[in-house]
Amino acid sequence: MKIGFIGCGNMAQAMISGILTNKYAQEQDVMASNRSTEILDRMHEKTGIRVTPDNREVTAFSELLVLSVKPQIYPKVIEEIRESMDPNTLVISIAPGISLEQLEKEFGRPLLFVRCMPNTPAMVLEGMTAFVPSRRLDARQVEIVQSFLSSFGQCVEVSESQMDAVVAVSGSSPAYVFMFIEAMADAAVKQGLPRNLAYTMAAQSVLGSAKMVLETGQHPAVLKDMVCSPAGTTIEAVQVLEKQGFRSAVIEAMEACADKSRGLK
Repeated sequence: MKIGFIGCGNMAQAMISGILTNKYAQEQDVMASNRSTEILDRMHEKTGIRVTPDNREVTAFSELLVLSVKPQIYPKVIEEIRESMDPNTLVISIAPGISLEQLEKEFGRPLLFVRCMPNTPAMVLEGMTAFVPSRRLDARQVEIVQSFLSSFGQCVEVSESQMDAVVAVSGSSPAYVFMFIEAMADAAVKQGLPRNLAYTMAAQSVLGSAKMVLETGQHPAVLKDMVCSPAGTTIEAVQVLEKQGFRSAVIEAMEACADKSRGLK
């Protein structure tokens, strides 16, 4: 399958890295466009994929086309590629706030649209992507989309009304997790650990904890209680996090993220 990316920013680069690492596609079967020739040259040198500054060339090349530009650029890009779009091309939009209805309106005709929200861990084959296929896709086409998105992590189909929550809980959340890891590492450095070791220990603890949630199926609160011995060190730290509004801060941050996504419509 020929796969194209219009836009070659961080998210597109993560997806491209994932599908190549997982051998879902060969370098010659992937093409990306971008306004910056410097980015394209660097991407070609790093991955060997085809690159071009011409969005229409990518459109004509692709059987599956990923629109990976910022929401405010969509109208300009769509106007540019509208006439050269093959009606059999699967069109995947990763922009928050851009609905399937808006895509159809911008293109001026019903195409094979899929709205999705991936995240940057796709780069290491641990992405989490939610997607919404338009009603025009048949079962085989939905399977193709699932296979593509699963090639760099996990994917789930959701309703379009849930996409703003998806942006907050998975699309943007790697940033929150990176901040948490950095904060833990800083605290460890303050306590005397070398910085490289502090980052490794903090990151591995987050990775292992996440794996326990996914693989044991137990509620996170149960797993937390397993670590909290009576009158121990862990419950002392948990008490401080609760006092400082840790959970409330996370919830409010995610609400702000989802509200921002809604505002992009």
